[in-house]
Amino acid sequence: MATLGKTLTAARERKGLSLRDAERETGISNAYLSQLEHGKIAAPSPNVLHKLAGLYGISYSTLMRDAGYPSSETLPGHHDGARLAARLGPTNPEEEDALAEYLEFIRSRKSRK
Repeated sequence: MATLGKTLTAARERKGLSLRDAERETGISNAYLSQLEHGKIAAPSPNVLHKLAGLYGISYSTLMRDAGYPSSETLPGHHDGARLAARLGPTNPEEEDALAEYLEFIRSRKSRK
């Protein structure tokens, strides 16, 4: 299995982007991105992974898996969001960010109970 850092580095380089380019496009600091790529940050937030997946044109579920988050392959009976995406139809980046933040909020409330 690939490490998150190697996956991110390879994807960024395939796109011909520098860390500063990625920072400009995502709003994620190049220092933080460098730490991710060098394995110094093991589990970035799903929101960060979502932004990077979009910029790099790679699978969000792959990044989530590489970061150690449970995936549809590791959780029987769970799906990867394809049904939800089909229900929602096309979304813009702002809507996607808002949906991801709201889902994180819902999940954080469940974990407190």
